[in-house]
Amino acid sequence: MSEPMSVERLRRDGEAFTQELSREFYLSLSGLKADAQIQPLYAKYKAIFTEESLDVAREMLAGSAEGSDDWRSARILLDWQVESQSGRQLAPLDEREIAWENDAVVRLADGREIPYQRVAIEMANSTGRAERAMMETARVGIVAQGLAPLKKERFQRERDITESVGIANGYNATWELLSGISLASLRQECEALLRDTQAMWDDVASSVVKRVLGMELRETTRADARALFRAREFDEFFPERDMETTIRRQVGEMGIDSDAGGHIIFDTGEREGKRSRAFCSPVKVPEEVYLVLRPHGGQTDWNTFLHEYGHALHFANMRPDLPMEFRFMGDNSVTEGFAMLFDHLMQDDGWLRRYTGLERKHTPGFLRSAGFEELHFLRRYCAKFIYETQLYGGEVSWDALPDLYVELLTKATTFQYAPADAFVDVDARFYSARYLRAWQHQALLTETLVERYDADWWRNPSCGPWMVESLFGEAQRELAHEQALRVTGKTLSFAPLIRSIERMLA
Repeated sequence: MSEPMSVERLRRDGEAFTQELSREFYLSLSGLKADAQIQPLYAKYKAIFTEESLDVAREMLAGSAEGSDDWRSARILLDWQVESQSGRQLAPLDEREIAWENDAVVRLADGREIPYQRVAIEMANSTGRAERAMMETARVGIVAQGLAPLKKERFQRERDITESVGIANGYNATWELLSGISLASLRQECEALLRDTQAMWDDVASSVVKRVLGMELRETTRADARALFRAREFDEFFPERDMETTIRRQVGEMGIDSDAGGHIIFDTGEREGKRSRAFCSPVKVPEEVYLVLRPHGGQTDWNTFLHEYGHALHFANMRPDLPMEFRFMGDNSVTEGFAMLFDHLMQDDGWLRRYTGLERKHTPGFLRSAGFEELHFLRRYCAKFIYETQLYGGEVSWDALPDLYVELLTKATTFQYAPADAFVDVDARFYSARYLRAWQHQALLTETLVERYDADWWRNPSCGPWMVESLFGEAQRELAHEQALRVTGKTLSFAPLIRSIERMLA
């Protein structure tokens, strides 16, 4: 007789499934394994992806007092169950996407061949406008033929599957109910940010592009943007050989064990097949957390390492007694906020002078470059989020979405975007919303840390233990706006970010 489904079984088997799935993604995305075997895992744990398991989560939510930890748990478990309804059915597509990205080769007009996983790195490191254009043309060509159709099918099916569960009226309403985040409110904030920073963008973008790339802004594409934000002129101050040891030393100075007692495993070397985009893979939380980075070079790697290190420190210092849904799931705006808290150290004058080779005379120029990059990514993500509300909302036809994508992203950044990326450049399940709220969260946390531990909080030995206990240890039990209110006494907004950008660009 099989064990009946219960909350306890859902947690036990759900944690085992999540660990195995996370390990599978780590191995395949880091280049240690050619393909991801996702379908067998869903088959192995099929009992926790049934109508019965979905009903267990529904009943738990209905029987919990709103705002209680049981209610928080139930909402997260139900969100996971709804996501898993899609994940189980989309596993074959996910496997095909990973295999395509691992195997695809970009063939240039001059006869050269570049693995798809490396083409973004090559574009960022290219100093020639014509060469970047050649790489981008070839990349767009194979994406349009191979990856884009897979991605489009995935999002179409994900939307249909989620809506068929019947949690709320439509995909967007379902996501809002299960996440506790208002899409409409965030969209209004994004529209306001794009409007309010337009003059600032127009004022600075043209001169920076002309100085760094020798191009007119209207002539640039997204490929040129990759080279622009690579900021090669500062490479000498951020040597690869010093990155990991220096940053781990800084974390130790603030009173945090730099590898969390061996829980953090650093995978930061070059490897064929490793994704160009760095990631943190929490396989067992908090005991086994991987930080994965494929080197690009210079300050880009330092910034990326700091970001993923913030994730790793969070996962590796979570309280092990918390239920699995708080450790593996919840509002990822929280962990992204901690990641951004660390990567924004690259915008701290004192931190730069203490831990990098950047001399005082070069710091203002570096900070202006960082402020420009911050403004670009904020505007890009606001536009991307607005686009994704349309993609998931169903009011725009699938065939019309590429034109909308190009219109919104090009208008926000002035860099020309390609229609082929309309389904590739998408953060599934509104992860863009998590990033935007994380930006807001880190800005408030930084202000609070300065108030508590002074401007150099990042080397105050009293700061780290407080962060571990009051922030990292709580995992993702709270939503980002709840944690912000508890810790800072303030609400999330873009205002502190805009103030910070204005200071850097001054």
